[in-house]
Amino acid sequence: MTILTGKAEARRRLQTDRSGVLRKIWEHRADYAYVLPAIAVMLIVIAYPIYYTIELSFFNTPPGLQLRDKIFVGLDNYIAILTSPVFWTVTSNTLIWTLGSTLISFVLGFACALALHRDFIGRGILRAILIIPWVISAVAASYIWKWIYHSDFGIIGAVLVGLGLADRPPNFIDSVSTVLPSLIVVNIWREFPFAMIMMMAGLQTVPDQLLRAAKVDGANAWQRFWHVTFPHLRNVSTVTILLLAVANFNSFIIPWIMTGGGPSNASHIWITHIYELAFGRQRWGVASAYSVLLFLILMSFGYFYVRALSGNEQKDGSE
Repeated sequence: MTILTGKAEARRRLQTDRSGVLRKIWEHRADYAYVLPAIAVMLIVIAYPIYYTIELSFFNTPPGLQLRDKIFVGLDNYIAILTSPVFWTVTSNTLIWTLGSTLISFVLGFACALALHRDFIGRGILRAILIIPWVISAVAASYIWKWIYHSDFGIIGAVLVGLGLADRPPNFIDSVSTVLPSLIVVNIWREFPFAMIMMMAGLQTVPDQLLRAAKVDGANAWQRFWHVTFPHLRNVSTVTILLLAVANFNSFIIPWIMTGGGPSNASHIWITHIYELAFGRQRWGVASAYSVLLFLILMSFGYFYVRALSGNEQKDGSE
C-alpha cells in the first residue's frame, strides 16, 4: 500500500512539474517568438552542417566521384584515422602547437599586464605598441614572418651569420626539427597581446584596499601577488586560457600559409590536415570523421568555458 501511494505521489508531482513548465512557456511565448528567427537561422547555418558532417563521416567518397555517389562504410573512416601513423603525428603536432602557444602566450601576456598595471611614463605608448601584433592580419603576419625566416633573405639568418653564431643562414621553416617551434613563436607573437588585454582587465577588479591591508601586515610583493592578486584572477585566467586553447586548436592561417603542413607533415595540425584531406585529396568521408572528433574536443573546451563563466557570475553575485 505504501509503495502504491509513493508511486501515485511521484506521478502527481511529475504532472505538476510538467504543467508548471508548460505554463511558464506559455507565459513567455512572446520571448520565444522573438528568438525564433535566430533559432531558425542557427538550425540552417549551424545545425544542418554539423548533421551533414556527421552523416558524411560514415561514408566513403572515392576520388573522381561526386558526393551523391558516396558509399556507406560505417565506422571504417574512424578506424582508418585511429590506426594511421599520420594521425598520431598530426595529433602530437597539434598538442605541442596548442599547449606551447597557449601557455607561453598566457604567461607572457600576464607578465606584460602586471608590468603595464604600474604607473610610469610612456605606459600608454608601450601598451599601444604591444597590441600591434594582435591588430595585424594573420595573413599579413604569416607572410612577414615567412620573409623573416627565409634562409636566403631573412633578417634572422643574416644577423646570426653576421654575429658569427652560424656559418650559413638556418632553414627555420624548411627543417623538420625547427619548423614547428618556429611557427609557435609566430603564433605567440600574435596572441600574447590578447592575453595581456584580458589580464589587464582582470587586474582592474582586484580591490586596492586588500593590497594595502596586506602591505600594512608586512606582506612582500610576491606574497601580495600570490595571496591577494592571483586568487581574484583565477576565473579570468581560466577563461583566457580556454579561449587561447580553442583559438590555437582552430588555428589555420599561420601554419598553412607559412608551410602548408610541411616539410614531411612536421607542421601539420588537425585543422590543416582536415583541409588537405577534404580539398586536396577529396577524401570527404575521412575529413568529416576528423571534423567530428575535432567538434567533440572543442565541445569539451566549451563546457569548461561555460563553467568558468558561471563561476564569474556567481562570484559577482556574491559580491
